[in-house]
Amino acid sequence: MENKKLSLIIVIVLLAIPFIYAGYLYPSLPAVIPTHFNLKGEADGWGGPDSIFLGPGIIGFASLFTYFLMANLKKIDPIRNKQVDDSFYQNMGVMATLFLSCVSMVILYTTVHPGVQIEKILFPLLGIGFASIGWYFPKFSQNYFAGFKLPWTLENESNWIATHKVAGKVWVIGGCIQVVAGIALSAVPSFIIFFANIILMVVVPTIFSYRMFKNGNKLP
Repeated sequence: MENKKLSLIIVIVLLAIPFIYAGYLYPSLPAVIPTHFNLKGEADGWGGPDSIFLGPGIIGFASLFTYFLMANLKKIDPIRNKQVDDSFYQNMGVMATLFLSCVSMVILYTTVHPGVQIEKILFPLLGIGFASIGWYFPKFSQNYFAGFKLPWTLENESNWIATHKVAGKVWVIGGCIQVVAGIALSAVPSFIIFFANIILMVVVPTIFSYRMFKNGNKLP
């Protein structure tokens, strides 16, 4: 219980930081500020000073929803998660909140520093997020809310375990590639690699899971 209270306090602090930063920026904002950026990192949407709070609000809501879902996953599906340590999904929820708060801070920073190349920060940050999720994947137990929820993984525990081990490796490697690409390449190539990564990180574990299923849920 104490760990849950501490995690919730950490989440609240992480959610508050972007709002505090936005409040700090607000008095010095011009009449019009960028609210959206294209693939090249150039501003292509504009709004008034009050829109500085829009991003933190949307991302904050998504963060809070993710945290409460992850923190209560064991209660939602107690049979499949009965052997999972109580703090596992809770810690994942905190990590997700940290990641999304960092994304929010990056967006706020680039809003008031238009010369900064947002892709040089955002794509490496996404790569770190992918790698972090990949590191957690092998620790996932069967559930209906997080992980590769395929017909074959949900039907067979061995398939679930093996698929998430493969997914973990693919996501860690893909995340590292994304970090390097984000730093070394311009916006468009970085986005292409990002898109290709997404496809591979979904397709490779899915194909592996299906092949294992066709092989009688034995490793192919």
